[in-house]
Amino acid sequence: MTTNVVCYGCKYAPIELLAGFGADARLIMAEPQSFEVAERLAHGNLCGFGKSVLACGLDPSVRQMVLTTCCDVMRRAYDVLKAQGCLDFLWMVDLPHRTDAPERRLLQAQLRSLARAYAQFSGRSFEVGRALAAIKVPPAPKPGSVALVGAHAPQSLLDELDHALSRPVVNHTCTGERILAQPPIELARAESAGCGRCTTADIAGTGANASTFDRFVEWYAGALLDQTPCMRMDDVGGRSGLVSGAHQGVVYHTMKFCDYYGFEYADLAGTTATPILKLETDGTRQSAGQLRTRIEAFDETLRTDAAAAAAAPSAAGHDAPSFSPSADAGEKDAPHAPATPTQKEAPMGSTQGEPRYVLGVDSGSTSTDAVVMELDGTIVASVIGATGAKASRGAAAVVEAVLQKAGITAGQLATSVATGYGRDAIPHMDVAITEITCHAAGAHYLAPEARTVIDIGGQDSKVIHLNADGTVQNFVMNDKCAAGTGRFLEAMARTLQMPIEELSRQGLQWHHDVTISSMCTVFAESEVVSLIADDTPTPDIIHGLDVSVARKTAALARRVGGEPPYLMTGGVANNEGVVRALSDVLSAPVATHKDSQLCGAIGAAVLGIRRLSR
Repeated sequence: MTTNVVCYGCKYAPIELLAGFGADARLIMAEPQSFEVAERLAHGNLCGFGKSVLACGLDPSVRQMVLTTCCDVMRRAYDVLKAQGCLDFLWMVDLPHRTDAPERRLLQAQLRSLARAYAQFSGRSFEVGRALAAIKVPPAPKPGSVALVGAHAPQSLLDELDHALSRPVVNHTCTGERILAQPPIELARAESAGCGRCTTADIAGTGANASTFDRFVEWYAGALLDQTPCMRMDDVGGRSGLVSGAHQGVVYHTMKFCDYYGFEYADLAGTTATPILKLETDGTRQSAGQLRTRIEAFDETLRTDAAAAAAAPSAAGHDAPSFSPSADAGEKDAPHAPATPTQKEAPMGSTQGEPRYVLGVDSGSTSTDAVVMELDGTIVASVIGATGAKASRGAAAVVEAVLQKAGITAGQLATSVATGYGRDAIPHMDVAITEITCHAAGAHYLAPEARTVIDIGGQDSKVIHLNADGTVQNFVMNDKCAAGTGRFLEAMARTLQMPIEELSRQGLQWHHDVTISSMCTVFAESEVVSLIADDTPTPDIIHGLDVSVARKTAALARRVGGEPPYLMTGGVANNEGVVRALSDVLSAPVATHKDSQLCGAIGAAVLGIRRLSR
């Protein structure tokens, strides 16, 4: 990085002022694999972006940085970097949190102080023309775009959104688009009249062009403060326009250990009719993979909504088959050898010699499930196998087994659809669709009356709120922690030294309530060990574990506005103790189905049939 580059971390940073000195301002986007060094210098609960600022400042190639007191974290990062003495130029702009006249004068004074310091540091003059040329006017949002709102979006999130969303994204985060008011015409005239070059004396107020610099600072302070406010400003009423207008959906991003934007999301989620997806990152690239399923599922939901809206006038009076939840589910072509046009375009009324079956494969963390369906929605065969150490190998074995069980060959398949975490690793599939959309379709196939799907699998849990036609209204996932998943119950079964099947049976024989207060697998295991030491009856301990899983899952259901009838899917649906505990916590029956564990694969096949019918 050249010595003329200044790193900044806030949309209120005076980057146009720095550009007037010939500096190249670049937004801080550091995303290390870990924050080991940053956490050694500052508290571990510093937000992810604060740690990114530290990581950037500690990079030997970075020599200059200008921060603002937009939040306490930035002040802390400034203090740490100042103590380290690792930068040639480090400045903190004291940002007012109001926009009245006194605050504008305060910011003007701050800008003058920065200008004097940078002029002395760089030895350069300030040119109004360069500063005005640095003002960028973002294009107007395109109809059907998605608004990205909330805290600073790391590059990995922006990359995932660009890759997974079929719609343009408008970045309205706190470090996103800067929209400044137009400068007064007098500044442009001063530049053309040869009065735009301001020396150190002018900046100090004693030179011949001092009035030009004063006019620039007076306008610029107001332009910075008049931007759409961030959540740290006292008056945030101007933020209401961020999610209105032509946006098709909203992705709301929060940063780990940052509370300000979490408050806004809670209010927004309860008031906006626009589809909204909440994402949280920690400032590193480690969470990129976990974001992908959420974003792709959100895109599928937006596509389905758009397709339903477009088809509504022509579809009036026509009922869809019960196994077919929607029109376009927003699938994407699988990354492996696509099927031939003949296979993909097989008509619904296929003859005996034509492909007349559909394969759905759900590659999960623990099991890989496969279903073969006829084109009328009848299940011909199904297989549940272990995923094992390699998703592609586990899927290949399950596909071979289900084709053999169905008595058909791969050549008789009209199409094949993959879903689950390993969907992109399964070879020779035609389409890949997220497990959110597939579980919704599968649940509607198994129980058309269901309005909320509770899926607890090996490594995650998810709750999907359905529309009456089986399309996704809203969803939430927990895949950052094993708490409340099948892995959690497997760990507890090992601690209690019993098979997972026995855990389910014994949990129904409880007599006394036992509270497992921690949902962390490690801490919960410690609680179980203590209960064992106290000679607590094993069924009571298991029931306490079932209730703890149920409470965590019920909290997810409340977040998406879940409502009865409930259908539970995934491998944990076979644990009757958890199912009963969920019914008690939700105060409503939670149904299961004999094919609950196959729900994702069934949904994949259903969506494959729907795809062929288009």
